Amino acid sequence: MRLVAAAVLAVLCAVAQAQPYPNRPITIISPFPPGGISDLTARPFAASMAKFLGQSVVVENKAGAGGAVGHAYVARANADGYTLMMALSSIAIIPVADEVNGRQPTYQMSDFTPIALVSADPTVLMAPAGSKWKTLKDLVAEAKANPGKITYSSSGLYGTTHTCFEMFQQAAGIKLLHVPYKGGGPSMAAALSGEVMITAQSPGVANPHVKSGKFRLLGSWGGKRTPALPDVPTLREQGYDAEFYIWAALFAPKGLPADIAERLRSVSRQVARDADFGKAMGGMNTPIDYRDGAEFRAFLDADSKRLAEVIRKMGKTQ
Repeated sequence: MRLVAAAVLAVLCAVAQAQPYPNRPITIISPFPPGGISDLTARPFAASMAKFLGQSVVVENKAGAGGAVGHAYVARANADGYTLMMALSSIAIIPVADEVNGRQPTYQMSDFTPIALVSADPTVLMAPAGSKWKTLKDLVAEAKANPGKITYSSSGLYGTTHTCFEMFQQAAGIKLLHVPYKGGGPSMAAALSGEVMITAQSPGVANPHVKSGKFRLLGSWGGKRTPALPDVPTLREQGYDAEFYIWAALFAPKGLPADIAERLRSVSRQVARDADFGKAMGGMNTPIDYRDGAEFRAFLDADSKRLAEVIRKMGKTQ
């Protein structure tokens, strides 16, 4: 009887393995708490993905250590296509920051299979509308005259907005005073309440506060002007070699079979063109910037290199 049961189980396993991918639910890990860019991108992405795959796709939040907990979890997951991750640009920052601070990194970028870039929004520099800084040149001039006196908020040490400000300071040769918070929301709240003098946010977060007349934008970290903000010059246009994006991208563990990776890229392209997903991203004022294959790899390599240089120059930070 046991031999029969074992034979039946073996047959069932063989049948399950022979079924085309996917034949069971897929989980997309968001390495941040609910309500952030990763989570807000992953949920509509998962809904559209499920529609095209004919299989349920769920989002699970595994937050902690600025995203490192979720990143490390996916790095150790089975490379079978059933555990994916919607990561932000901080995924490339954390291993370098660990090394700079003498810590053993919990993962490396080589632990992942890049699937597709979904969005890449440049941060924008926000100053209160009533401030004396009408232009970025005004801000830089005062920072040079009063080093360490102008305060800025960030989402946390080595977080996205900390990194972009460090990039700006290195390019402009100035010193600002960093005030870290526990996330992008608290960072924006600090700027709104006047706890800090300036901040950086994605265009989607910044827009409502600019339209309300509370803030003005002094520049964008984009490689070119953002279509939604055509009147806002880039930092490069203004003479500062600084380019930074808060991007969201789909990753899988390394070792993913080539056929499953291609299936995921194919369905990701469908999601990027899906009206429901486009509407969700539009609601966040976040434009879709879809790239996969060699194009995404080139973007990822260039951005990772740029970020690593900033972190190493920044050095150890407590």
